[in-house]
Amino acid sequence: MLPAKYGAYYEPFLGGGAVFLDMLRHQPSRKYFVSDLNQELILAYEAIRDNVDDLIKILKEHAVSFNNSREYYNRVRSQSPDRRVEEAARLLFLNKTCFNGLYRVNSKNQFNVPMGSYHNPEIVHEDNLRSINAILNSDNVTIRCGDFEESVKYAKSGDMIYFDPPYQPVNSTSSFTQYTRYGFSYEDLKRLARVCETLHSAGCMVMLSNSNVDAVEQLFDREIWYIKRVRAARAINSVGTKRVGHQELIITNYITPR
Repeated sequence: MLPAKYGAYYEPFLGGGAVFLDMLRHQPSRKYFVSDLNQELILAYEAIRDNVDDLIKILKEHAVSFNNSREYYNRVRSQSPDRRVEEAARLLFLNKTCFNGLYRVNSKNQFNVPMGSYHNPEIVHEDNLRSINAILNSDNVTIRCGDFEESVKYAKSGDMIYFDPPYQPVNSTSSFTQYTRYGFSYEDLKRLARVCETLHSAGCMVMLSNSNVDAVEQLFDREIWYIKRVRAARAINSVGTKRVGHQELIITNYITPR
């Protein structure tokens, strides 16, 4: 659904970076500006880019010490490492061993997800880390930590911006927006909608993904927006049968190729 032609690519809610990394692998000469408000996440990307050997070494130490120990998991979860590469390794270790790979923090910005039930989690995916290290070491990639509005302020006509924010809840029990201490409220979504309109007026191409709920659709009900519903799975539902059969919204200010 990306446009056939566009300039630089911006992704202000980077998360796991699946779209960005796939694009970078196939189009390495394009300019990329990616960011996230989650400082720990950005530190992890920077560590993979700048210090992958040390990162892998520390992850291997975690793998040996862990041995499916809840006590070790809780000890690492409570730590605040001094070195940035150790902080990045802590994040990746917790991501591979916590419940469903979920990232959630409390109001004090403390990671509070319990340990998952895995027989042999792959804590050190060395080939993958080295592959990402190779493609991130490009002058065409800029990685920043910051708010989405600040991250796109220099986007110009012809550039492409993909927004994948924390999704609006589909019911009263499904709210999950605590990826940072600040959360992501409906007021934040309204601010995002205003930023999208500003980018449209500047001649940028915009894509946004979110929950298939009226609250989102109503903010993008102007004639400049095209709304599509796509099937999607939910990776974090504790009940496997409830992870499929969902729909999400893809909203663009251009007619998608398909």
